[in-house]
Amino acid sequence: MASSKRQKTSFSKAAQKRKNRAAEVANTFEWLITAFVLAFLFRVFVMEAFRIPTGSMADTLKGAHFRLRCQQCGYKYDYGLGNYRLPRDTIPRGELPLKPSRCPSCGHYQPTGGTMPIANGDRILVLKCIYQFFEPKRWDVIVFKNPLKPTENYIKRLIGLPDETVEIIDGDIYIDGQIERKPPKVQNELWMPVYDNDHQPARPREPSFNGHLWQQPFKNIADSRWQTSEANNPTIFRLDSQADQTHTLIYDSSLGNDFRATYAYDDVGRYEYMPYCSDLMVRFYASSINPQGRTGIELSKYETNYKAWVDFAGDMVIEAVKGQQYVELARKSIEPPTVNKPALVKFSNVDHRLIFQFGTEKLTCDLEQGLDNASQRRTDIQPEVKIFGSGKLSLSHIAIFRDIHYTAKNPNSGALGRAIEGNPFSLRKDEFFVLGDNSPQSEDGRWWVQKGIGIDGQRLYRKGIVPREYLVGKALFIYWPSWFRPFGKTSPVFVPNIGQIRFIYGGSN
Repeated sequence: MASSKRQKTSFSKAAQKRKNRAAEVANTFEWLITAFVLAFLFRVFVMEAFRIPTGSMADTLKGAHFRLRCQQCGYKYDYGLGNYRLPRDTIPRGELPLKPSRCPSCGHYQPTGGTMPIANGDRILVLKCIYQFFEPKRWDVIVFKNPLKPTENYIKRLIGLPDETVEIIDGDIYIDGQIERKPPKVQNELWMPVYDNDHQPARPREPSFNGHLWQQPFKNIADSRWQTSEANNPTIFRLDSQADQTHTLIYDSSLGNDFRATYAYDDVGRYEYMPYCSDLMVRFYASSINPQGRTGIELSKYETNYKAWVDFAGDMVIEAVKGQQYVELARKSIEPPTVNKPALVKFSNVDHRLIFQFGTEKLTCDLEQGLDNASQRRTDIQPEVKIFGSGKLSLSHIAIFRDIHYTAKNPNSGALGRAIEGNPFSLRKDEFFVLGDNSPQSEDGRWWVQKGIGIDGQRLYRKGIVPREYLVGKALFIYWPSWFRPFGKTSPVFVPNIGQIRFIYGGSN
């Protein structure tokens, strides 16, 4: 009898264990199904990962490309795989032979020959359905369905909003006749290098720098006495003069890179056909050995020169010079700078606004924003950059940058695009206009020659617009920057560009 009870007890415990185990398995499956459903809902309605397929948004977002380093000055830059005319979404495995490219800093033309590993496109997170609750903001980087082929997703920068008129004039965006300025964080992302003095060539006597030997592109004007070729440190410019004697350096674009709207990411064969970009920024760090003197920057645009300087007695000044006429535009008193302490000096003329920075102090002057100001331009005149100063100065980290420049001609056909000067484009209700950051190589609203196809396959949309129902979401974050195989096509290792993990800035950041 006791044995029978023990058998029943043992059987009961075994059955309970099986029951508990079954409950655990069922519970696990329940959690897995719940997690799958939540992940599916999150992907569909909240956030989704995308891979950038092309270079139309370079250098903000890059498709498959080569990661290059200038063999002369060491400057790092990227060269797009789109220059190989491969079908969309086609990424060859392994390596490809290099085509000619040009360093965006020293102007060295990289020789052809040999192969390079291919870096894959950036992977980004897109915040979906945001535009069902909030209105899209200009300068957002958006994902949308290609109006010409709705099964494809495109990514561009949002430029025009419903009921606005868009016009591209000399590379700038005008909305309803007024220039549209970029938010500061977007503008910082869009500056492109023209020259960086920190990157000096290793073999300057080779005739590979824009077709000639390398020379320091900053030259003294007249009797100026800047020292720009110090043997121990050629990245430093020095001046030793009287505090009341101004000495000037001019950037010679026949020696360095010129101010054309070129992209290191693109084919060098089209460089000579690109327009000049006159929205520029110059940056350096200045250190004064004594409290007398001044330092400043001069930028020209069309037929007007704009000068910004800081007097070490404690004044920041911006003035305009046209011919022999000098007009003071802005002035600000500051604390005199500390002797022998480097301070940031930065002056930009961008989107018809002058911004002068010295250390943490800023001085700003808004120029005219209307079309009348733009009509007085001379785009055939290449802009000029000058650095000037007096007293005993030391300048370091000298660099020139240019703004993004939206182009008007199709690089393949030479045809003029939509929304360019003289051909403004008016948007209607629920219509948006987009452009790519890599303007010469972007297939965007300027060039769409066919009507958009509705999701139902029946309705047609106007040429050049993105309808509201095709908005997918806003690009938010680069979570996996372009990776490559460091040991060639057989390498089992994939190395991401960790330093490029970052937020993607737009109009609502």
